[in-house]
Amino acid sequence: MSSPHTPMQNYILAALPVTDYARLLPFLEPVTLLADSVIFESGGHISHLYFPTTCILTLLYDLENGTSSQVAMIGNEGVAGLPLLLGGDRTTNRAVVQCGGSAYRIKACSLRRELALHGELNNLLLLYAQAHMTQTAQIAVCNRSHTLDQQLCRWLLSSLDRTQGNELVMTQELIASNLGVRREGVTEAARKLQAEGFIQYRRGHITVLDREGLEDHVCECYAVVKNEYARLLYSAAPTQRALGNSAMRSPAVRNLSTTASRR
Repeated sequence: MSSPHTPMQNYILAALPVTDYARLLPFLEPVTLLADSVIFESGGHISHLYFPTTCILTLLYDLENGTSSQVAMIGNEGVAGLPLLLGGDRTTNRAVVQCGGSAYRIKACSLRRELALHGELNNLLLLYAQAHMTQTAQIAVCNRSHTLDQQLCRWLLSSLDRTQGNELVMTQELIASNLGVRREGVTEAARKLQAEGFIQYRRGHITVLDREGLEDHVCECYAVVKNEYARLLYSAAPTQRALGNSAMRSPAVRNLSTTASRR
């Protein structure tokens, strides 16, 4: 029997002190997000901050030639809509649902009222923003400096960290769009990983058979980002609320507490 959907499946909400969480709870709206749906467009107005619980979101930058490339991935360790925290209400990125699922959202006006109180939500969101910037910068480095095989390993491991089990429902078109490469390149890279026995791919389903093999094959970018999330978020979270809750037991957050440097 599946556990009930709750805001505490999101790490940041789960890490709030009891009084802060209770004050915020009436303003959190549960939403179901379908795969490939867009929650905000590049240049468009951001009306809500989203706290994913079971979905995965991806931030894409769309080029003039019609291609796009991923700049960040967001699961239940974080939030989407950071410009609201930083004083803006627009972004150059498009936020797309990579894996469908659930989330909670809060209106911009309600968020600003909460931030004006300078409670623990401010601290957690600022720490998350720093980790998020590390991820964005490292993806840019990775896309320029490492092989497509290594990029695919990083992307697969990052997706796996934010979901249950060892299976991902991803088309090669989606992966190619995220990595900013041609579909044929993803096909070739996936074949290599499958030949090594790391994954099995068929009809949009990727099953990771050997996670340790992927971790041995991935570039250092995966560890840099993962360890920075662990350093900033996991170690700084208030333990009086975070210990034992569903978010802390989830793969996305549990993996934050472990090193990614097994190489």
